[in-house]
Amino acid sequence: MFSTKNISPRQLSAFTAFVLALPVSLVIGFKEKNWIWGAASFAVLFAGGYMLFSFVMERFIYRKIKLIYKFIYRTKATRKEETYYKYVLPQKSIDEVREDVEAWAAKNEEELELLRKNEQFRREFLQNLSHEFKTPVFAIQGYVDTLLSGALSDMEVNKRFLEKTSKNVDRLTHLLTDLDEISRLERGELTLYKGNFVIQDLVRDVFESLSIKADENNIHCVIKKGCESPLVVFADKEKIRQVLTNLLENSVKYGKQNGTITASMYRTDGKHILVEISDDGIGISEKHLPRIFERFYRTDEGRSIDVSGSGLGLSICKHIIEAHGQTIHVRSTEGVGTTVGFTLDAKRD
Repeated sequence: MFSTKNISPRQLSAFTAFVLALPVSLVIGFKEKNWIWGAASFAVLFAGGYMLFSFVMERFIYRKIKLIYKFIYRTKATRKEETYYKYVLPQKSIDEVREDVEAWAAKNEEELELLRKNEQFRREFLQNLSHEFKTPVFAIQGYVDTLLSGALSDMEVNKRFLEKTSKNVDRLTHLLTDLDEISRLERGELTLYKGNFVIQDLVRDVFESLSIKADENNIHCVIKKGCESPLVVFADKEKIRQVLTNLLENSVKYGKQNGTITASMYRTDGKHILVEISDDGIGISEKHLPRIFERFYRTDEGRSIDVSGSGLGLSICKHIIEAHGQTIHVRSTEGVGTTVGFTLDAKRD
């Protein structure tokens, strides 16, 4: 059955010539009462019409379509394919070309939207980076200017200002170290030294290392009941220690007085272990959750509470977990608390 959906230019020319030649030849045959004349006129009219319509289609319509189509294919093709598509048009109908043009336009719109998002991300990143550097640099500048203005002679002020300057220098050093590390992670330069170890033992070690900070806010760190049974994971122990340390430090910073930090571990599908760190602190609003793992991204509440952090902790955690071929996620409710979880490979023989 004849279909106009995927009709080619030649088919369209033939169809148009046939529609025009048939009634004219019938009229001629009927008028002359000689069907040989009718058949002959049909042949002449059909052949002439076909050539005329083909010429018009090729010259004024399809040639333009070919230029558009070649451009689209050059933008999509590999270098080896460019030469082919520059001189040869795939034999497709006008409707198929139209569909390709629409698909190409939709893809371009997606790429433009991605570029717009990346540009917005770049602006915010530079703004956040500037903010993180300005705070310690301006503080150091203020202390040094005060000392040079005559405070050096006052030993009590002298020592206090030098100690504050030292803390801000340490903050800058920590920030630069984190920036260097996340740059290496993003370039894929992280080398993993994987081995089997009990995840509960590592969590207890991190609890112990952060016990002083937790005790200052009277925060209790526990392993959830039912999760004490040893689970062996296959991962880079020191890198996972870094992840747990970053997550627990955040829980301590944003946790509430007399609160609790709970670590839980679960065997999921026999091949993976899920590790979760939960707190009952201030929580994170839903609008911030999609961006929480971005570099330097912090909510206004978080920035006001933690003025000394680099804002790179969660981003580093994400890159380390992804380097293990695993995933990390967060769920949170304002005023209730936050849970960050990640998966690891189970024990390997």
